[in-house]
Amino acid sequence: MPHTNTPGEQQKLIIFDTTLRDGEQSPGVSLNNDEKVAIATQLSKLGVDVLEAGFPIASIGDFEAVNRIAKEVGPLMEGRERIGKPMVICGLARATTGDIQRCAEALEPAPYKRIHTFLATSDIHLQHKLKIDRAECVKRAVAAVTLAKSLCDEVEFSPEDAGRSDQDFLCEVLGKVIEAGAGTLNIPDTVGYNMPEEYGSLIKYLVANTPGAEKVIWSTHCHNDLGLATANTLAGIQGGARQVEVTINGIGERAGNTAMEEVVMSIHTHPNYFPVYHTINTTLISRTSQMVSALSGMIVQPNKAIVGRNAFLHESGIHQDGVLKNKSTYEIITPETVGVTDIALVLGKHSGRNAFRERCKELGHGSISDEALQKAFVDFKALCDKQKTVNDADILAILTN
Repeated sequence: MPHTNTPGEQQKLIIFDTTLRDGEQSPGVSLNNDEKVAIATQLSKLGVDVLEAGFPIASIGDFEAVNRIAKEVGPLMEGRERIGKPMVICGLARATTGDIQRCAEALEPAPYKRIHTFLATSDIHLQHKLKIDRAECVKRAVAAVTLAKSLCDEVEFSPEDAGRSDQDFLCEVLGKVIEAGAGTLNIPDTVGYNMPEEYGSLIKYLVANTPGAEKVIWSTHCHNDLGLATANTLAGIQGGARQVEVTINGIGERAGNTAMEEVVMSIHTHPNYFPVYHTINTTLISRTSQMVSALSGMIVQPNKAIVGRNAFLHESGIHQDGVLKNKSTYEIITPETVGVTDIALVLGKHSGRNAFRERCKELGHGSISDEALQKAFVDFKALCDKQKTVNDADILAILTN
């Protein structure tokens, strides 16, 4: 059964995944369309509420990927009983006519879709990048949201570099885009500059002082330049945010984005501390992490929280003694909660086809055809001859090729 919080008096937290957009902007990462569709399908099963599938204006390939995900993944309902509707497919667009129209075109096949448009609001960006004043910023933001709203029912607006923007000017801009039709307001700490208390206070201030604030969903988008992305995101939730923008394994530009698994499991571990609940199937977290790592080429550091190889390993004799007597002595999350299970079979060059088939089942590929299994097994054997060990990430890569 999925591990989720009991709603009670808490509000639903919208999980907005940007692994395929902001995550793919990680240096050295380039996913082909088949890989993007595979990841999008897995994220749908995981229980993601909104998927930012890409930046359609960026390239023909990006447009085609967003369009294909809108068409093939958008309608899927498998594993989404907890949510009760298909995943919303979102595309990113700058605050320009061409971007927004191209985004709407790419999203057209999706049953549920959203245009996410953005414009910088910090004086640093206005003066040095855009070379416009605040009045022009408001004008462009309103025009962008108005156009997006005419093309799509759901519109999200982000004031880029909100973390370094003047708070009162943010209230002005955001109040105007609410009037223009924005339903979600995302507050990015674009350069990972804010401290948790500072970011949480910013969200709280905007919710309290923006005209029409009660009509919209407030969202976080935090970068990890100072290692505070998760802390800032959780502080934003406490400040009033009810959507979080995250990526699997925290991948993204520079030092990365807020890691979905860290936010979700923080809420899971402290069900009475946060004013929200989630509908993520936590038992699929490990499998999803491995898939994204294998296909993106972004290796997960061994001591990474929740999904790192060492996250549930105990080497210290004192720790081992405690865990053997009672796991709760040193484990605040059981491995099974995030889909990590004890593996009795060690696969290598001497393993047989049946052992390989069992591991495929454990990794979520139980319905693989005999022909596909044979091909994957041959590839697995070939890989065993090239390297000393073959791990689950290697097998997932073989299965998804």
